[in-house]
Amino acid sequence: MQTFENAKAGDIVQALAERIIENRAYLSEIDGKIGDGDHGVNMAKGFGLAAERLKDKDASLAEALETLGTVLMTEIGGSMGPLYGVMFTEFAEKIEAVDAIDATAYSRMLHAGLEGIQSIGSAKVGDKTLLDSFVPAVEAFDAAIAAGRSFAEALEALTAAAEAGRDSTRDLVAKIGRASRLGERSLGVLDAGATSCAIILRELSGGARARLR
Repeated sequence: MQTFENAKAGDIVQALAERIIENRAYLSEIDGKIGDGDHGVNMAKGFGLAAERLKDKDASLAEALETLGTVLMTEIGGSMGPLYGVMFTEFAEKIEAVDAIDATAYSRMLHAGLEGIQSIGSAKVGDKTLLDSFVPAVEAFDAAIAAGRSFAEALEALTAAAEAGRDSTRDLVAKIGRASRLGERSLGVLDAGATSCAIILRELSGGARARLR
C-alpha cells in the first residue's frame, strides 16, 4: 500500500506558496475581468506570510497546513481568505495524528476541507466558484480508489479533474459574489477561485505523489 510520511512534508506547502506567488499577476488578471482584481495579490500575501513562518522549521504537512490556514483566515482580506483558511485548517486537523498518510487518510482530508468550505458558504457546483474545481477533484480521487487504482493514479485523476473543472467555469454564469451581478457577461472567463483551487490541488497532490513509497 502506498503511503507518504506526514513528518517533514511541510515543504509541500512551501512549494505551494511559491506556485501561488508565481501566479499572483495571472490570478489577479482573471479576477479583474469579473471581480475585484485582488485575488492574486491577497493569495500571494497570505501564502507568502505562511511560507515565511515555516522557513527552516522542518514542519510536518499537518503543521504547515495549520499555519497556512490560520494566516489565511486572520491576515488577508477578500472573500477567499476565510474559505481557504477553513479548508487548510480542516485538512490539518484530519491528518494531525496520522504518521503515514495513505489514500484513505488523504480522502478524509479532502472531504473535511470541502465540508469546511461548504459550511460557511452557499455555493454549489455550477455557480462558477472554486467548488467547480474542488468537488470533481474529490469525486475523481474517490472513484479512482474505488476502481482499484493506486494512490499515485488517484492523485493524477484528482489533478486532471480539478483542471477540467477549472476550465468548465469559462462556460458558466456566476451565481455567487460580485461577479454574479454581471449575469451573462461573466461568461467566457475563468473563475479566479476555481483557478487558484486547481493550482492548490495540483501542488498538494504532486508533492504527495513525489513522496509515495
